[in-house]
Amino acid sequence: MQQTPFIGELIGTMTVILLGNGVVANVVLKQTKGENSGWIVITAGWAFAVIFGVFVANAFGSPGAHLNPAVTIAFAVLKSDYSNVFSFITAQLIGAFLGAVIVWLQYLPHWKATEDPGSKLACFSTGPAIKSPGANFLSEFIATIVLIIGIAAIGFSGTSDAQRGPIPSGIAPYLVGMLVWSIGLSLGGTTGYAINPVRDLGPRIAHAILPIHKKGSSEWEYAWVPIAGPVLGAIVAAFILRTFSF
Repeated sequence: MQQTPFIGELIGTMTVILLGNGVVANVVLKQTKGENSGWIVITAGWAFAVIFGVFVANAFGSPGAHLNPAVTIAFAVLKSDYSNVFSFITAQLIGAFLGAVIVWLQYLPHWKATEDPGSKLACFSTGPAIKSPGANFLSEFIATIVLIIGIAAIGFSGTSDAQRGPIPSGIAPYLVGMLVWSIGLSLGGTTGYAINPVRDLGPRIAHAILPIHKKGSSEWEYAWVPIAGPVLGAIVAAFILRTFSF
């Protein structure tokens, strides 16, 4: 099979979700080696997931390695080029769903050992610490603006100095991972920092479909927040960047 941007986005996003939701499962499910290891472990695991998701996406044909519809939409608006939006988001959604399915398989005996349905859902999708739809939306909106501007700043770094040029491409994934880690530590406590519509939607679909022991509700009434917040945050971030001629 040939390497293509579609395949790169799909497999890269699958990697992000496998490792990202994998660390959540390791922390919140019962009788795992990582049970109750806490928020620092979760945010670190997600940061590493993003780093290696980017590398995998690059290796399989996506040099941009968006892995996130918010990133795809933001750069489409910024560059006024929407040619990749549909194909990238489709690949990202499929990849996110598949990554969640693999997490389910990886932790197969632990779903039955875990009684709390909320803990099981947390291994797939995000949820608010305090249910307040407007405030939850605002949290996702703000965090996504930080994500997009941070990514753009990493890409811009060094280009203002013609002698230095841009930072080496191999370093960028680590910086993006650190950015996601920072967002998780500083802004993620309110909603679990989806900052990526398919990171929530793909695994939530998997949760709804898979035969998980006493899984409870997939909480679709909340699902609009981690979709609308990041999408609108991405669009606003793109216009902010355009204002400053990025």
